[in-house]
Amino acid sequence: MHENIAKLTGALALAAATTFAAGAASAQTAPVRGKQAGDIVVGLSAIGLLPTNGGRVDAIGGKPEASNTATPQLDFSYFFTPNIALNLIAATTRHDVSVRDSALGDVDLGRVWALPPTLTLQFHPLPQSRFSPYAGLGVNYTVFYAEGGRRNPAVTDVSIGNSWGLALNAGVDYEVARRWALNFDVKKIFFLEPDVKVDTALGRINARADINPWVIGAGLRYRF
Repeated sequence: MHENIAKLTGALALAAATTFAAGAASAQTAPVRGKQAGDIVVGLSAIGLLPTNGGRVDAIGGKPEASNTATPQLDFSYFFTPNIALNLIAATTRHDVSVRDSALGDVDLGRVWALPPTLTLQFHPLPQSRFSPYAGLGVNYTVFYAEGGRRNPAVTDVSIGNSWGLALNAGVDYEVARRWALNFDVKKIFFLEPDVKVDTALGRINARADINPWVIGAGLRYRF
């Protein structure tokens, strides 16, 4: 399944690049429609989620780590004014998790899925420009689920708590047609530091994983 996600993400990235090459040429002569109050925008992107990794592990020490991953993403925007929009992203990601450099060496904890909806209030300073940057501030709530997979035989169970985070956001839309735009977007999530409980044959080990990821994406947006 992980390979299928990677293939789909690669296909989305290729489609975005192809559309950009075709659209950039035609966009030079097309009139700019720009962003307007009441616009509803739906986007499809390929994103990479890159945890910064850190935290603490009781008893055995070491550093919690979650792997980088790539996945498709849907996002939805509503423009209250040409300059102000509310954006919501919807995606789910799978990560391999472990403890590195502990007293027991590297300990494989298996894998976990994350559902990280992020709601961001964005400011678009150049809404009538074909090349339209924006910046935003928002809130993230990440739900961790389906912990499992192949892990160290001494580990009997892993539980990762849900966590709130603060999101800073920057990006740019490039209008290629009246209803279509290319998008490049970067988010940094702060304070995404869930509690982790690892049950072993010798008892429970508590930890805190400082994930605090970068989320980098590129894709297409359609305006209704």
